[in-house]
Amino acid sequence: MEIKKAEFVVSSASVMQCPKDTKAEYAFIGRSNVGKSSLINMLCQRKSLAKTSATPGKTLLINHFIVNNEWYIVDLPGYGYAQQSKTTRKKLEQMISSYILMRQQLANVFVLIDIRHEQQAIDREFIDWLGQSHVPFSIVFTKADKLSAVKAKANAEAWMKKLEDTWEELPPYFITSSEKKIGREEVLGYIEEINKG
Repeated sequence: MEIKKAEFVVSSASVMQCPKDTKAEYAFIGRSNVGKSSLINMLCQRKSLAKTSATPGKTLLINHFIVNNEWYIVDLPGYGYAQQSKTTRKKLEQMISSYILMRQQLANVFVLIDIRHEQQAIDREFIDWLGQSHVPFSIVFTKADKLSAVKAKANAEAWMKKLEDTWEELPPYFITSSEKKIGREEVLGYIEEINKG
């Protein structure tokens, strides 16, 4: 898939404020600092489309970007950022879950996982919740450039294998690096496939 155009549309504080449009939406979410904005920028080949920040927990709204005037990338707030107050966390959780469960245009959720770490409870809980809620999703391992290709593949496979304790069918997964542009074709190809539906 060739991305000719990608632009920011709107930031919304609730699912009710999201664009009144029927185009397919692909949401990106992960723990704070997992490299979400960098991945979105890499996919769209735009340096600062999504704002990257050295401070985790910066995205507090639902951000819509339209791609090729045909579909949306949706940048969701990160979850599990400990420095936020309980009230802020609760508000974000409600905003994220209502978007994911109520947004009919949502075609797929990409859950971002730092490939260097073992499976964390917070990621697992989120993934299990998506499965129980019958939300289509796939896993995107980020920061693959920080490991050798062999180690990255082994880590991703070990992570996925751990899901087998409760998952009969495993979700699709991608290994990516925003630095090295690894996985770009695969993720975009997957979006294209769903769009053709």
